[in-house]
Amino acid sequence: MTPADDRGAAATSSAPAAPPAATSIFGARLELATRFADRLAADGVMRGLIGPREVPRLWERHLLNSAVVTDLLPVGARVVDVGSGAGLPGVPMAIRRPDLRVDLVEPMLRRTDFLTDVVAELGLADAVRVIRGRAEEMTVREQLGSADWVVARAVAPLDRLVKWCLPLLAPGGRLLALKGVTAADEVAEHGTTIRSMGASALDVQRIGEADPHTATWVIVVQRSATGRLPQARKGRV
Repeated sequence: MTPADDRGAAATSSAPAAPPAATSIFGARLELATRFADRLAADGVMRGLIGPREVPRLWERHLLNSAVVTDLLPVGARVVDVGSGAGLPGVPMAIRRPDLRVDLVEPMLRRTDFLTDVVAELGLADAVRVIRGRAEEMTVREQLGSADWVVARAVAPLDRLVKWCLPLLAPGGRLLALKGVTAADEVAEHGTTIRSMGASALDVQRIGEADPHTATWVIVVQRSATGRLPQARKGRV
């Protein structure tokens, strides 16, 4: 079977059944999470947003450890998901927590088309917006700046990610970077540089520890509450 045939075959399949942890994470909104998983397994693979080999581990690797990030968010928070891609982590977060207001920022048209379809299909339009653009673009910063929370998953090395995301945050706002088991190593490597960019605090938190299927590591970067950010050179998300 050629790679193209492999993708086509995977695109006709559904996601695996939700594991027991999904019920405790999503509760009454599990049906929405299941529909999103099925869209990722089918249309997401067909459009090249995720690889076919990711389908068997959609819940454990993608949906659950995205959703548990909401454990760190207060009620009614506005969240900007930078480099949302296939909607991770922003869509599972919005499914789990309907009180959140989530902006999905993604520059690629085929991805924003997918996200727009998903948001409409799942009935999330009142809580979720799809914004086509890059975090460092002035139009995006003007539209979404002064956020209290920014999230990002597997977008870029920590120093570049912080450079792009700090200007979106209000003073004292926080970036939640999903980084997995390398989180502490990235903080050790880039901590000094990140503080010079205008971050006042760095912390690594492991969330979802009650179940190995949900556990993930998050780097929490807080923007300084005082002073202007240093001028940063342009990058790309």
